[in-house]
Amino acid sequence: MEKLSLDYIVRAPKIITEDTSLLILLHGYGSNEEDLFSFASELPENLIIVSARAPQTLGFGSYAWYTIHFNGPEDRFSDIPEALEAQKIIAKFIDEVQEKYAILPENTFLLGFSQGTILSYAIALNYPEKVQKIIALSGYSNQDLLPTDVHTKDYSKLDFYISHGTVDQVIPVAAAHKTTAFLDQLTIKYCFKEFPVGHGVSPKNFYEFSKWIEERL
Repeated sequence: MEKLSLDYIVRAPKIITEDTSLLILLHGYGSNEEDLFSFASELPENLIIVSARAPQTLGFGSYAWYTIHFNGPEDRFSDIPEALEAQKIIAKFIDEVQEKYAILPENTFLLGFSQGTILSYAIALNYPEKVQKIIALSGYSNQDLLPTDVHTKDYSKLDFYISHGTVDQVIPVAAAHKTTAFLDQLTIKYCFKEFPVGHGVSPKNFYEFSKWIEERL
């Protein structure tokens, strides 16, 4: 495996053509690159699937993109400087993977879960020229990670699939509603689905975002 900015695992088709697309996976807080990669065998074969490992080690097999400070059950906050640095690292990693496999931005998907989703929103809204199709699972857009010119950037090519559990106790579904309202302000295209689950991905949710991906290949 060629060394890039982040450790990663990959599933690539035997033959890569001009019709091949790239799917980059960003796991959640405390997880690792194997987690979302478990979906890989069920996704279209003509996809290069790259699952990245976050740079911060929390423990054996447990990683994070940035620190979350816990001061109590109802008092937690993100380390914004670390999150901004993680955003830069991911943006560089996307460039490296696109160059490695000769994939254009319009053929690149970015899928995140939880903390990975927060950074996926940040990447899309800061660098809309890098990725255009985003799958945002169980997360939200953190306003502290957005560019100052968010209302004047060209987001016309962005396309989001957003889903959330209605009984998510980690990131309440209200955070997703607030994010979709914000996307409405920016006239960004999205599909939003809710599922009667907690902080996770149900089989029906997987089926629906898989179909969304297939329709865009």
